[in-house]
Amino acid sequence: MQQVCGGRVKSFVKRDAGWQEYQHGIEDHLPAIVCIYNAAPGIKITCCLGYVPPRLHMHMEDLNLERESPQKKVTVSAALMLCWFALLPGQALAQGGSGYSSPSTDSAPAASIQVTSPSNQSPYSGSVPRGTAKPEVVSLTFQDAIDLGLKNNLGVLLQSYNTISARGRKWKELSELLPNVTARVSENVAQQNLAAEGLRFPGFPTVVGPYGFTDARVYLSQSILNLKALNRQRGAADDERAAQFSYKDARDLVVLATGNAYLQALSGAARLETAEAQLQTAQALFGKATDQQNAGLSPAIDTLRAQVEFQNRQQQLIVARNDFAKQKLALVRAIGLPVGQEIALTSKAPYDAMITLGIEESLQQAYASRADYLAAAQQVRAAEHYRKGASAEYFPTIDMAADYGDLGVNFGNSHGTFTFAGRLNIPIFQGGKVHADVLQSEATLRQARSQLENLRGQIEYEVRTALLDIEAANQQVQVARSSVDLAEQTLTQARDRFSAGVTDNLEVVEAQQTVAAAHESYISSLYAHNLAKLELVRAMGFAEQRVRQYLQSK
Repeated sequence: MQQVCGGRVKSFVKRDAGWQEYQHGIEDHLPAIVCIYNAAPGIKITCCLGYVPPRLHMHMEDLNLERESPQKKVTVSAALMLCWFALLPGQALAQGGSGYSSPSTDSAPAASIQVTSPSNQSPYSGSVPRGTAKPEVVSLTFQDAIDLGLKNNLGVLLQSYNTISARGRKWKELSELLPNVTARVSENVAQQNLAAEGLRFPGFPTVVGPYGFTDARVYLSQSILNLKALNRQRGAADDERAAQFSYKDARDLVVLATGNAYLQALSGAARLETAEAQLQTAQALFGKATDQQNAGLSPAIDTLRAQVEFQNRQQQLIVARNDFAKQKLALVRAIGLPVGQEIALTSKAPYDAMITLGIEESLQQAYASRADYLAAAQQVRAAEHYRKGASAEYFPTIDMAADYGDLGVNFGNSHGTFTFAGRLNIPIFQGGKVHADVLQSEATLRQARSQLENLRGQIEYEVRTALLDIEAANQQVQVARSSVDLAEQTLTQARDRFSAGVTDNLEVVEAQQTVAAAHESYISSLYAHNLAKLELVRAMGFAEQRVRQYLQSK
């Protein structure tokens, strides 16, 4: 038996002489059974059923577990079953939704602030900030954001460093084919024991020296024929070209990422403006309902309904303002401005129906222009050269070595000497190393070819989906525009009917929610339309060159 008293737990164990008390902290208890049940969204109730105080282990022999009654066993089993069934409602709730979803078109529940958690972010969402934040607000156009992103975005910077690394690997492989020249100057002192080397001559000393000599010499080595080094140098050159294409592809991705961040911020600004207008409308309706109730023209339920709608619009305004601030922060992080810098978006989200090319012509341009596809093709060529270089390890190599220098007791008493050697190296048995290199290079080549074919299919998928998205978004924008006009007219008529006393304000509240849903649909469809343009120019491989053309408003 246990009792909780003042943060301590009193445990009583049945002894022969009576109940013996043991006191210990609550934190000393070890839960034997833990059940977690989602009673409501964001609320977890932890239920501990049965625990054993660690300080009572010396008295376990007195508990005589073998005499445990069946009733106790049934109680423990029932507790386990209760824990199992307690988990089921939480799982069903997780599958059915938490109840904090975005507002639907039929009702306007209170919005909630989405808290972002740290995660492994893409390098294209980060940057290297330049300078410090200024007190004044910086005006930022769409093209300004693109230009800053191309300079400071982390993704393009990392890829530029990869290009430098690839250039270094090319020079390393090239060094195996170029002459290797070194120089050395040495001052030497030596003493030789001829007897130890078996040289014994009558009348000749067995120990010679010490004596000294000076040597200044230049050494030259040159590979004349080495097919392995030649093919590896060609492969490294292809790798460098692939890195350059990857750098160009990174710039296109920066255009897409930065453009998307700017468009999201524009959508956030539009949502904030719409939320402010809806709040003003709800406030006017609430004031009207209050006046009519005070005049005895409408019941209290109309005032309560209008007040609830007004507070919902207040909460949605808070969420919209918070989301817009975070979207501007994300844009600032992507383009390299100081995080604390205030910005003002001066460009507007344009809408212009885009005339696209046919699917076949679009695919041909994509295959010819996509930098990542060209980089993958270069990687295949590099893998082919590395494969040839691995096979060339079976072949002989020819190289030469020479040196020339001045050798003597000192530089004043010396004479020029030289050596020259040409070598033919014939591999006979290398313990299976060449076979292993061939297998590895063949596997790398097959991987590169598979990745190239996969990328070709991915490009076709991206082009087709971008064309579909543009067409669908274009239709959505047109329908959403009409829906906004119709919803505004409905709200106006509902307010007039309420003011005339023809109906209660339920009709007005529903009309307000319809207007909010129509504006949200228009903002989302306009964002999707402009993003689809960005994705199309990215899919076709000329995002950096034509992004202004595809986003300008005529």
